[in-house]
Amino acid sequence: MKEVRVHARAGQGAITTAGILGSAIFRSGRFAYAFPYFGAARMGAPMNAFLRYDDKQIRLRCQIYEPDYVLIVDKTLTYGYDCFYGLKPEGVVIIDDSKENLSNYSLPGENQRIFGVPASRIAQEVIGRPLGNTVILGAFAAATGEVELDHLLQAIEERFAGKGEVAEKNKEAVKKGFDYVKENY
Repeated sequence: MKEVRVHARAGQGAITTAGILGSAIFRSGRFAYAFPYFGAARMGAPMNAFLRYDDKQIRLRCQIYEPDYVLIVDKTLTYGYDCFYGLKPEGVVIIDDSKENLSNYSLPGENQRIFGVPASRIAQEVIGRPLGNTVILGAFAAATGEVELDHLLQAIEERFAGKGEVAEKNKEAVKKGFDYVKENY
């Protein structure tokens, strides 16, 4: 079983992120289970969303404490929280930050990898809002190979069905995140 923990602030699309990724993984024939965790239910409050996926049915129903992957939609969360806690020895982090700033983060294990992607900047350019969650999904696909880009694009289309331009812009954001990782790492 693989586990993903998403760190974001309420309103930044963490639940959407986990749901879209789960849907994309489901399209590849695996089982997926995505769910949120809230503290205070207010805009901007720190929150987590989680995703488990496996080739077998998933029965485990608790938070994820030792993730294989950590997606950080808002880098300011790393200032007050240990977003990297429990990251598995071969774990991967995708963070909304520039590649040049990665020395600011110290991962607990020597075989762990971190990918910085200017997701908010890319989203602002493509979508017109600095919500980089779909950019981070594209980066995740490129960095890990855990999900196919086509499956992510189909999941975006499904999530934003009937919203025309919103779906197209988010699909473009996913592609830009994917391309960014492929070109820079």
